[in-house]
Amino acid sequence: MTLPLVHLSGTPYEQGLQHGEALREAIIENMAIYFARFERELRLTRAETLRRAAVYAGAIERESPAYAAGMRGVAEGSGLSYNEIAALNVRYELFYYQFGVNAVADGCTAVAVQPEASADGHLLLGENWDWVSGVRGAVLHSREPDGLEVLCFSEAGIVGGKIGLNSAGIGLLINGLTSTDDDWARLHKPFHVRCHEILRAHSFDAATRVVTEGDRSCSGNFVIAQSPNRVINIETSPHAAAITGCTSGCLVHANHFINPIALAVSEPPVEKNPHSYRRLERMAELLATHRPLTMGDLQAALRDHQGYPYSICFHIDPEEPPEEYYESVISAIIDLRAGALYLSDGPPCENSYQRYTIADCRL
Repeated sequence: MTLPLVHLSGTPYEQGLQHGEALREAIIENMAIYFARFERELRLTRAETLRRAAVYAGAIERESPAYAAGMRGVAEGSGLSYNEIAALNVRYELFYYQFGVNAVADGCTAVAVQPEASADGHLLLGENWDWVSGVRGAVLHSREPDGLEVLCFSEAGIVGGKIGLNSAGIGLLINGLTSTDDDWARLHKPFHVRCHEILRAHSFDAATRVVTEGDRSCSGNFVIAQSPNRVINIETSPHAAAITGCTSGCLVHANHFINPIALAVSEPPVEKNPHSYRRLERMAELLATHRPLTMGDLQAALRDHQGYPYSICFHIDPEEPPEEYYESVISAIIDLRAGALYLSDGPPCENSYQRYTIADCRL
């Protein structure tokens, strides 16, 4: 399978309109999936979800008018209501706040490889984005009004992307984190708005400030890099941020805090399977085994099945009810020097990586 590639240009509203029109069917499918999960898994009725989305949409309009304009465009292009699209765009806060309340675990394994540890001397990023099974995504290539180009993966209906790179050499990976202090109702700048702004930053320092400045409603993790060799990991709680770098040329992060004491946070107990620790240890082991690391080595690591189904290559657990299925929805590798994004549509053990480049998208 191959993810759709959508080209966007113009104002934020115009880009949202193009997004909504091109991905209308996928957005409608995502809406149905999410509202069912909100109700079954998070115990939020449709009415309560839309109420929270409307409240948060007002905060986004004040905090980021451009992002709000993009949501309006997606709503018009897809034929859905503005509050429905807002619910998709703040679904991180809705999910992760409730994850903390309900003690639910999820996945994602992210890795960065600095030039001295890679075989071709390129700065490489990689991630398996483990999330709700069936959620549909797309590759978005946008030309911003200031001339910056962005190439990223996004869920259909979510503005601006969450994993990707830009023509200034900035790259982004993300991991979900939960703490007992998370609360969507604080209405601070949402997770996906921060991703949007990071991918539109022209410098490493500007991208970093997007994460570190201001409080957050919920916790989260961001891996930010810039070619040729700059990379950091930023763990965030609602009120603090902790920055770490690479060890022996590599950086790995999963879905738990590396240093919760430094951030003064407590993680909720995970009732089912605390597999995040095992995925992190396994990825670090695989990266240490192969030096220098080739693109093939990184792909093989992201296809690893130790601890299956809760492995780096994350698979549906058949013992779970279908309405609670999770898996590696996509796998991504970013070569920042080459301006290339490699994506598998589905678990990478079952699907090949397709290559997209900023240069090719200009044609």
